[in-house]
Amino acid sequence: MEIGAITEYIDAAQVVLYVFWAFFFYIIYYLVQENKREGYPLDSDSLDPAGRRKIAGVTSVPSPKTFEMADGTIYSAPDASRADTRVLKAQALAGTDGFPVEPEGNPLLAGVGPGSYAERDDVPDLTIHGTPKIIPMRIADGFHVDDNDPDPRGMPVIGADGKSGGVVTDLWVDPPEHLIRFLEVQVAEGKTVLFPINLVRISRRTGEVTVRVLQSHQFADIPPVKNPHQVTRLEEEKIFGYFGAGTLYGMPGRTEPLI
Repeated sequence: MEIGAITEYIDAAQVVLYVFWAFFFYIIYYLVQENKREGYPLDSDSLDPAGRRKIAGVTSVPSPKTFEMADGTIYSAPDASRADTRVLKAQALAGTDGFPVEPEGNPLLAGVGPGSYAERDDVPDLTIHGTPKIIPMRIADGFHVDDNDPDPRGMPVIGADGKSGGVVTDLWVDPPEHLIRFLEVQVAEGKTVLFPINLVRISRRTGEVTVRVLQSHQFADIPPVKNPHQVTRLEEEKIFGYFGAGTLYGMPGRTEPLI
């Protein structure tokens, strides 16, 4: 037999090759399993949570692993208790899978289609110092509106119907990123809501703030924040979901074909 041969049919090079194949297969399996710590098992299409089937895929869902977050909280993944069990406020347009659904009740608050949102934790995003990341400018040290930029505070907010539905009272900033995230708007006596800055247009010439995705009478139903000095992750999701729904359901004509 030649040098390195174990038998007439197996040598050291073959053994190394087979070990490499086994190791490579294990790495792929391990990465697929780790990828299933979030979002798995999948749910089948069903408006009723009780009728949804759990789909894990070719490989099973891994056993839970515990993570210690930067703020000291303990997070486990996967966690079956965090599964989304909301009953969708929608009705199917057909009795088979694959057909669209339409929202029930107020389509801007139904939480389906462009208005859908994830059930994130109802706590604010924090900076590395443990303080809320997004705060109103009135309590943000060192922040002000530059003289060369229009200051929206005090400007009326004009909806897609051309009418005013509120007045800007403050700006909410992200100090770590040095960005404006929201406009705080008083839409009713004693009620203020947040408008995403990237969905509004501020005009120095007209002295107005315009938003095209909502009508003025719809401003009052924008999901509010519980704390006047911070916004939670879940509240952000609901706000963006409301404005997202407005892109399709804000005006009746938007749900109809162009031709």
